[in-house]
Amino acid sequence: MHAPVHPRIGSRQVFAIAGPAMVANLTTPLIGVVSTTAIGRLDDAALLGGVAMASVIFDCLFWLFGFLRMSTLAFTAQALGAGETREQTVILVRGFIVAGLIGAALIALQLPLSAVLFDLMGGSEGVTRAAKTYFMIRIWSSPFALANYVILGWLIGKARANPALLLQIVINLVNMVATILLVLVYDTGIAGAAIAALLSEAVGFGLGVVVCRHYADGGFTVPYAALFDRAKLVRLLAVNSDILIRTAALIAVFMFFTAKGARAGDVTLAANSVLNNFLLVSAFFLDGLANAAQQLCGRTLGAGDAKGFADSTRLVLLWGLGFAIVVAVLFALFGPALIGFMTASEDVRRAAREFLPFVVLAPIPGVFAFGFDGIYIGATWARAMRNLMLASLAIFLGTWWALQSLGNAGLWSALIASYVSRGGLQAARYPAQFRATFPKS
Repeated sequence: MHAPVHPRIGSRQVFAIAGPAMVANLTTPLIGVVSTTAIGRLDDAALLGGVAMASVIFDCLFWLFGFLRMSTLAFTAQALGAGETREQTVILVRGFIVAGLIGAALIALQLPLSAVLFDLMGGSEGVTRAAKTYFMIRIWSSPFALANYVILGWLIGKARANPALLLQIVINLVNMVATILLVLVYDTGIAGAAIAALLSEAVGFGLGVVVCRHYADGGFTVPYAALFDRAKLVRLLAVNSDILIRTAALIAVFMFFTAKGARAGDVTLAANSVLNNFLLVSAFFLDGLANAAQQLCGRTLGAGDAKGFADSTRLVLLWGLGFAIVVAVLFALFGPALIGFMTASEDVRRAAREFLPFVVLAPIPGVFAFGFDGIYIGATWARAMRNLMLASLAIFLGTWWALQSLGNAGLWSALIASYVSRGGLQAARYPAQFRATFPKS
């Protein structure tokens, strides 16, 4: 009996997934730019603050349920590698059910949820009133938005990155066009921006279902016994709960960073906001490669291909390091000019340029933080990732506490420490996880 022959994993396979993911990531911030510009044209600071506050709430709320995309991607890729055609469709339908239940729960709990969240945000009365108007409309998009996570994860898991990219672009374009029409043409105010977000997610879901049906062998009809297989459901619950805790810890890092920056004064808060745009740019590239890691590591694990798994890991990290070095050099060379372009305040410019070295440094440890996240998710090493992320959160808080006398420099040092520890701890744990997964290699 011959050993199975596995397809070679090379850079082409990495960028077949990473490339479309990077392009999709680059279109996403345009939504925020268009919403902010449209609401800003109404010349009401409370409305602008309201849409900004509500957008942050939804970003964090939906990000918390990012396990729907991650676990769907990982399990689909593993089923693809194992040649389990029917199981791939079962994973999609199961994901839709979970997304629908969570979305329905968010809608049912909208009143207590909004009360708690807006109390935590602590905005002015005018800003909070505007944000609540936005929240009460956009919350109805929850089932569609979460189902779109499942669709995106499933398509990338099946190595169908181009349709996934097109769906993301459609959702973003519908959002932008609807926002301009509803807010500026039909004068519906902040409610129009929320309706545009709801409409775009619903359109994305409708198109996504059509696309998925095209790629699902035999349509969406799956055996009841397979859909509610006890062992599969228990594993899904375990992986999803571990990723949920890991994501909550990651959100805690960025929320703490934002809150401490806000308490340091308006100039520091504004400077950090400008510099966060630099972090977002580097994240677009690194997250695209993390998507490639999730799919390739999941597929090679499903196929029992230890060499392919190791090759995927090596290529994602090497390409990530290459991108990170280029981005860091560009930040160092053009960062001061970009800061000058993004803000007219001389005080904010001065503060942002003072802390620019931290942003120049960030992409290098970010490679390992993002890269190993993708590897661990693709391999469904969720429990190890959860534990290491909690350790990284503790290191972040400990670093901030030790360096808080340095003010904003201490805060940025803590953020860099969280990148270093997140990637470093996962890198250190990787050999043991690999040996346990591929004991015969």
